[in-house]
Amino acid sequence: MNEFVWEFTSDKVRKLALRGFRIDRRALLDYRPASIETGVVYNADGSALVNLGGTKVVAGVKFELGAPYPDRPDEGALLVDAEILPHSSPSAEPGPPDEEAIELARVIDRSIRESNALDMKEFVIREGELVYLLFLDMRVLDDNGNLIDAASLASAAALLDAKVPRVEDDQIVRHEYERKLKLNEIPIYTTFVKIGKLIMVDPRIEEEHAFDARMSIATVDDGSIVAMQKGGAGSFSKGELSFMADEAIKKGREMRKLVKEAVGHGKD
Repeated sequence: MNEFVWEFTSDKVRKLALRGFRIDRRALLDYRPASIETGVVYNADGSALVNLGGTKVVAGVKFELGAPYPDRPDEGALLVDAEILPHSSPSAEPGPPDEEAIELARVIDRSIRESNALDMKEFVIREGELVYLLFLDMRVLDDNGNLIDAASLASAAALLDAKVPRVEDDQIVRHEYERKLKLNEIPIYTTFVKIGKLIMVDPRIEEEHAFDARMSIATVDDGSIVAMQKGGAGSFSKGELSFMADEAIKKGREMRKLVKEAVGHGKD
């Protein structure tokens, strides 16, 4: 979509916001319909496909073996990667990951690490010599806005779907598993955008081209905030930040329930 069309669309979004409306007539704090399917990648050790209002992200988990980091000999390693495929949107291009893909990988990585969702010490086979390396790869298939939340749901579902493969003679035995991957927490992002004086959740791509500021907040079950990521040149007041934090806790619990139901997983 060329710049003229985006300018026209953004102007329409902003004019609607002045009247208190969204372009798709959703309530300000309503998510678009979301669906989650697990076990979608045969050769992955865990996988999930999320469709969030037309934004589609697939996440896959794959275990490999390797040496631990020298400063963490008693821990395995987590490596998170994201790619926005060229056909996912008119602005996506072939080539190495762009800034948006790099940011996406970093914010998902941060939520997992800061929530201590994974106990990396459980990935040790021989301390200082051999550990599991957990690769979490995300691919954006369609971008209709709010990649962070869609990727958050996909990565959480893929991790809950994952199994730890069996090791024999220092080699992974593919499609044979020792146990389910244990998650201590399930971090979920909730993304808000501010357009004029309105704050709304789960922005469509048209709203992302019109926002003044964006805030993504990752929460866990007990209501703790484990990560935040701001975007855009605009700002939020203290009152707005407090409002978004409260709503992120509520929305996080709703979306976490959706993930658990999709995986068939109960977490007390």
